[in-house]
Amino acid sequence: MGKRQREQHRHDTSVVIVGSGFSGLGTAIRLKKEGVHDFVLLEKSDDLGGTWRDNTYPGCACDVPSLMYSFSFEQNPDWSRMFAEQGEIEEYLRRCVDKHGVHEHIHYGVEFTGAEWDEDGHEWHVSTADGTEYVARALVSGLGALHIPNYPELPGLERFQGESFHSADWNHDYDLTDKRVAVVGTGASAIQFVPKVAEEVSKLNLFQRTPPWIQPKPDRPLSERVQRAFRRVPLLQRAVRFAIYMTLEFRSVAVLREPRLQRISQWMAKRFIRKQVHDRKTREAVTPDYAMGCKRILLSSDFYPALNQSNVELNTSGVTEVRENSVVDGEGVEHPVDAIIFGTGFHVTDAFDHLSIVGRGGRKLQDAWKDGMEAHKGITVSGFPNLYFLLGPNTGLGHNSVVFMIECQINYVLSILRPMLRGEFTQADVRQSAQNEFNSRIQSRLKGAVWSAGGCQSWYLDENGVNRTLWPGFTWNYWWQTRKADPKDYEIQRAGAR
Repeated sequence: MGKRQREQHRHDTSVVIVGSGFSGLGTAIRLKKEGVHDFVLLEKSDDLGGTWRDNTYPGCACDVPSLMYSFSFEQNPDWSRMFAEQGEIEEYLRRCVDKHGVHEHIHYGVEFTGAEWDEDGHEWHVSTADGTEYVARALVSGLGALHIPNYPELPGLERFQGESFHSADWNHDYDLTDKRVAVVGTGASAIQFVPKVAEEVSKLNLFQRTPPWIQPKPDRPLSERVQRAFRRVPLLQRAVRFAIYMTLEFRSVAVLREPRLQRISQWMAKRFIRKQVHDRKTREAVTPDYAMGCKRILLSSDFYPALNQSNVELNTSGVTEVRENSVVDGEGVEHPVDAIIFGTGFHVTDAFDHLSIVGRGGRKLQDAWKDGMEAHKGITVSGFPNLYFLLGPNTGLGHNSVVFMIECQINYVLSILRPMLRGEFTQADVRQSAQNEFNSRIQSRLKGAVWSAGGCQSWYLDENGVNRTLWPGFTWNYWWQTRKADPKDYEIQRAGAR
């Protein structure tokens, strides 16, 4: 390709944002509110929404109260339920984009494939699947961790003649009515769609590897009276939101600091099982044998009742083989099925392995993370200047709203971008010593938490058994640490200096 042809496929801007979920859209809106308009947002799909665009399976809803699962600067008084469903959350994001004029910055159908740091020009050269190159002073990743479906490696799956799909890529054209269906997995997505699927199919074989801890979901409609009160008195909605926030924060105490509270929660969860599951063997099969909090605690009031249905069979021996029209369990029993639905989660600790991100000195992100993914404050990585990860390593949550964490991170990133976009410096690279110190503290705190208990296995942990996913503490503590970037933590290249 000649020089002129390359220039035709080059787009220069100040900031490139990747992804149009809460992280990417939140960053774009905040930039607009700051008066910054020279940025683009790359979205691989033809529509916005991220997780809430992709996951359209039956029963898909948030397990964090709606009033908390929203931007603090864009409160929504019109939530229809305590726990909003997928379509309503997607529509909320769409209204945010419309209100703040972000649509003009979104480049749809542009898949981010990697980026390379230009050490001479102090800029990122961002590559895309269609060959267009974006050149920017800063790069913000809003990809998140829950966007690459995880399929189990099942022998014979390629020869299956029926329909198969992942919950994150639901085939709505396939009619489940009176079909024989195998569902693999009992995680956060499966406990939402299994009750819906069970109502349609003639037979549902549910393959459970490890039972989750489940608590009742305190969901209910929000009346027009409540919505009207929120609209008329916004401070009232903020007060309710704060009360929800503090209630959710309290949940982390049992996991991090007070085992006695954890035992009370486990007793209540077991009581919930005894109350909702009729069959004794099924009760035993769905009762976890690990400490609550080791895996994500799930909320559902209709999953256990679904197991009581005559057309639902719980199998705990696993799937060992897939044949043309059936699956074979761990005991060698063959189950005829018309469809297989995978509720097997996502790639989390290896979510960036497929991307080519090259920093200073030609160092690849995979090399920087060869011993495990880590970042300073979960946002910046040494050797990769002007690159910011939202919901990066150790900033996920198991007890509160990740939207709160996203806003903390956006504030932190903006504290660096403001002076950079004013021309005060050209690059900011976090010092390795600062990154090491931060992650040493994180891992030290994690050692005393439930995730380090013997036998705890979950997607929170990487292949070495290290928790690279969760924030080990209160979210208000994270807010305090990310109010503003500390210049001492960064090597800053001043404008005009070499």
